[in-house]
Amino acid sequence: MDDFDEAPKTSATPTPRPADVGGIAGEQLRAIIDRIERLEEEKKALAEDIKDVFAEAKGNGFDTKIIRKIISIRKRDRNELDEEETMLEVYMRALGMLPEVDEE
Repeated sequence: MDDFDEAPKTSATPTPRPADVGGIAGEQLRAIIDRIERLEEEKKALAEDIKDVFAEAKGNGFDTKIIRKIISIRKRDRNELDEEETMLEVYMRALGMLPEVDEE
């Protein structure tokens, strides 16, 4: 048997497992990434479901822009919302967009 018939020799050093690379727990990292990817897929599916509900609302004659605004308002802190509404009213009165209020 001559030297050409032998299988090529491989390195004596085994390839490190993902858990052994640079002090990073490879299996834990892989699990975290897998979870994030699954959640991203779920988020995408939920976004599609929300889109379908808005389409249904529009099909039933509702204004989806107003629905989005209501959802946005409902998410906010009541005190923050009250303060914003007060400032909006003050500014609109200053611009003549609302009638003046008599202070007695």
